[in-house]
Amino acid sequence: MSDDVILYTNPMSRGRIVRWMLEEIGKPYQTEWLTYGPQMKSPEFLAINPLGKIPAIRHGSTVVTETPAILAYLADAFPEAGLAPSPSKRGAYYRWLFFVSGPMESSVVNSLCGFAVPDDKRGMMGYGEVSVMHDTIEGAIKAGPYIAGQSFTAADLYLASHLSFQMNMCGMEKRPAFTDYVARMTDRDAFRRAAAIDNAAIEAATKA
Repeated sequence: MSDDVILYTNPMSRGRIVRWMLEEIGKPYQTEWLTYGPQMKSPEFLAINPLGKIPAIRHGSTVVTETPAILAYLADAFPEAGLAPSPSKRGAYYRWLFFVSGPMESSVVNSLCGFAVPDDKRGMMGYGEVSVMHDTIEGAIKAGPYIAGQSFTAADLYLASHLSFQMNMCGMEKRPAFTDYVARMTDRDAFRRAAAIDNAAIEAATKA
């Protein structure tokens, strides 16, 4: 079996984040394109992810699902790419990977679904007050230049991806600190290559 990473994805999915990561790593990888619907629920793909959701990767005999887990795995599997701090300096790195996948994502999902948290239940929400959560992100960004220290990591890739999506698609406040951070993080050749691949796939599917 090839040791190349196989990315299971759709160009209109969180798989775009994983592709950016793979382009940052710069090693050969394969793409298995899946369409929403029956193909993602096929026995073949359910053997990869029983939830029938993307993205997922296979690396040799290892299968990883869930975007932040994939990013963390890839950073460790390809340490020469420098996308994770040294183990003794990973506090902020882990904090922000899980902050994005936990409080940040749950807040936007609740918003998109029209769910208003009752005041007496707000303490149960991982994000608490959305405005305070946004203040927390802004403060960390301004302390930069990167979210987990002095160099670009998978945590920046993940946070910038979510900020971009939430500001452009979900009505998140476009604070200057957020737009500047996203612009800086995405001003990278790897991001441009990844976006071009997925955008070309979307265009081809539209014409099919």
